[in-house]
Amino acid sequence: MPIPEANPVKLSQWDALILESLKSQESSADELLQRVQAGQLPIDDSKFQFDYTRLTELASEDLATFEQAVRHGYQIKYNTLRGIASWILVVFGQEAELQLEPGHEAVVASLTAEQYKRLTAVLSHGWVVRGEQAATPDASTTTYVIEPLVRG
Repeated sequence: MPIPEANPVKLSQWDALILESLKSQESSADELLQRVQAGQLPIDDSKFQFDYTRLTELASEDLATFEQAVRHGYQIKYNTLRGIASWILVVFGQEAELQLEPGHEAVVASLTAEQYKRLTAVLSHGWVVRGEQAATPDASTTTYVIEPLVRG
């Protein structure tokens, strides 16, 4: 989902995860917006235990901005390694590999070209995504390493 504006809506990492989780349960943006505004939200029984009422709060604070995030995408304000791995799990349904060795921290995931495009659109500033060659020439996914641009 491309972000059409130079200044995309910014969401916290947690708000983005909650939104993506609910989006996976709804058939359309209109239905999601309707349910959020009406407060008719499901109970999340995933390992994350998302509280979808947070989305109702966001919508009531600024409906136009929330609607833009739902319909046109967003950028995450600040990502963490575990947050990126969680986003990949929630959005693409796949477990990413976390590399936590000091000085070499990264998230590794096999993504399609479309998934790569979607991930890079939402990542906060300060992250680099490097692709590695696919195992076979006709493979539909590429392994990517997502790492901090600057290490502390």
